[in-house]
Amino acid sequence: MAQIHVLDQHTINQIAAGEVIERPASVVKELVENAIDAGSNAITVEIKDGGISLIRVTDNGKGILRDEVKIAFLRHATSKIKTATDLLYVNSLGFRGEALSSISAISKVELVTKTDGNLTGVRYQIHGGKEAGYEEIGCPEGTTFLVRDLFYNVPARKKFLKSASTEASHVDTLMQRIALSHPNVSFKFINNGQMKLQTSGNGNLKDIIYHIYGRDAVLSLIPIQAENEICKIDGFVGKPVFSRGNRGFENYFVNGRFIKNQIITQAIEEAYKTFTMVHKYPFTSLNLTIDNSLIDVNVHPAKLEVRFRNGEELFSFIADTIRTALKEQELIPNIPAVMTKSSFEQSSSSGKMLAREKSAEPFEKRRIQEEREKIAHEGNFLKEYVQPINPYSIKNPEVGDRIIETAKGLVDRMIPDKMPERSKTEDNLSEQAIIESEKPIEEISSEIRNMEQIKSIETLVESPKNSVQEKTTYPIEPEISIVAEEQASFLSEVAKQKYRLIGQLFRTYWLFEFDHQLYILDQHAAHEKVNYEKLMKDYKNREICSQQLAPPILLTLTMQEQTILEQFSSYFEELGFCIEPFGGNEYKISAVPTTLYGMEDKEAFLTLLDSISEDTELVDPEKITDRIATMACKASVKGNQKLSYQEVEALMEQLMGLENPYTCPHGRPTIISMSQTEIEKRFKRIQ
Repeated sequence: MAQIHVLDQHTINQIAAGEVIERPASVVKELVENAIDAGSNAITVEIKDGGISLIRVTDNGKGILRDEVKIAFLRHATSKIKTATDLLYVNSLGFRGEALSSISAISKVELVTKTDGNLTGVRYQIHGGKEAGYEEIGCPEGTTFLVRDLFYNVPARKKFLKSASTEASHVDTLMQRIALSHPNVSFKFINNGQMKLQTSGNGNLKDIIYHIYGRDAVLSLIPIQAENEICKIDGFVGKPVFSRGNRGFENYFVNGRFIKNQIITQAIEEAYKTFTMVHKYPFTSLNLTIDNSLIDVNVHPAKLEVRFRNGEELFSFIADTIRTALKEQELIPNIPAVMTKSSFEQSSSSGKMLAREKSAEPFEKRRIQEEREKIAHEGNFLKEYVQPINPYSIKNPEVGDRIIETAKGLVDRMIPDKMPERSKTEDNLSEQAIIESEKPIEEISSEIRNMEQIKSIETLVESPKNSVQEKTTYPIEPEISIVAEEQASFLSEVAKQKYRLIGQLFRTYWLFEFDHQLYILDQHAAHEKVNYEKLMKDYKNREICSQQLAPPILLTLTMQEQTILEQFSSYFEELGFCIEPFGGNEYKISAVPTTLYGMEDKEAFLTLLDSISEDTELVDPEKITDRIATMACKASVKGNQKLSYQEVEALMEQLMGLENPYTCPHGRPTIISMSQTEIEKRFKRIQ
């Protein structure tokens, strides 16, 4: 029988290091968190060979007192807590007192630090847990850690490290998350002498997202801000179009600490349910502020997990907040006409590379300056050539077209708050001049349309009431992110009165023209979503109506399927199904919910039973509701099916009344749009 004995301190330190230090990124995490706790507002991280040969972390914090330098490397030595009671109110990122002890046990550490008020600092060296040097040294206020030869004395652990590039990518991801969680701190990350990340520390989270994820991410941001008695949420979430095939873009922080928590993850994905495609995950950068007495941070050695006392309330609050924000947005994706499949797939990565390889700020400033010069040039052209012309006296459509073409780009970007009003007399005179002409009705209609378009740009040309010297200019405010102009949503009552239904394409898609945009409606996806939400709404309001089937649908069920059917029989009845035994293994469906009438494919119901039997964890009947609702697909208008204009108008009317009309139950878009500018680029009418 093996004898029980106490391990020596060196072995204890290495075991503890194995729990805290997994790879170079773990070292960076502990040192950067300590720097933030020390009050630093500028932190620089430099690594070489993925952090295996060198990690340097420099900050401008308070520093460490010279009498406490050696104590700081002892196990469970910390300034963050004093008693077990303090664990209930931890406000710092670090508190265990294991970081420096664990790092020094498996590497060669050099510390240079100085506190405010001292003339000199301290340089302390410790290799493999043993002191190697201690001396006074001149240095700036703050702390610098140099960690060399990670796992040099634990070769077994070193073998499990990945390549230098892989380890560097883990550090890069870590620095991105820390920068997102602390926008008021300036971070620099240098890998093998190359600057990979640099933030200003100005507190603007959107700037950091731009530098890390690129322009596409910033254009898809939706601000989130909500608060209740248990939690406060600040940050951004991305529109469903900006999603990924993994959860790498789901960033959330609790009291400034990056964590992984199943409750928060499920709440985010529940909020995006039906907004995103299946197996797609959204972008989020959310900071949750929660009373420390309601969470337990002393769960994981690396502090990556926390526990909540009120997990269910937190789940509902997060999910409802994000879903409400999504419902308030118009989520019709705009598809550029000139973008190929390969460029579409690379758009995000190219934006990210640009943000990393170049400083985006000078580029944006140059772009804005060029745009303003172009606008000024167009404005001067209009002043010189267009203003002397009275636009309401133009009878030639070609002349009107040239004026409109010249001013169109400026009109889109310069919308004055107050438009000078024309007198009714002037309008009547100009319209009467057209009416009295002897031109064919087609030409008169063309002139009327041109006249209306010219009216919309009246403030850009000379107003009949003002002289040339009284013209007003409308400056453009430069911003990094593109601010969308306020305009009516396509799925609104305002748009309903103005859009033009063009026709059906490929017997599946319907084309609409509205506000210089081409909208394409998928009739199957739209009708499927209408049926889905109607069924869900009727079920919640207990207003389900059944429709009798003649003849009924006959099913042959296995014993397992019969068991499931009997287990949830009352629930199926509440939904509007009438399912009865028909002898032996046969069952008949004699009635279905009215919304699903027309679903004559029995395979759809069998697929539902199969999916329930495969999901061994399915115990909540509410989950079945979603699966039954997806059967609305079978009862919906199909692709390659001709509809009348009246039927499409009715479909649009129903779509406008939905909570989320932008995606079908599977997450596919119901409507996409294409701008007039993109179409004209395709035809080379503009550059």
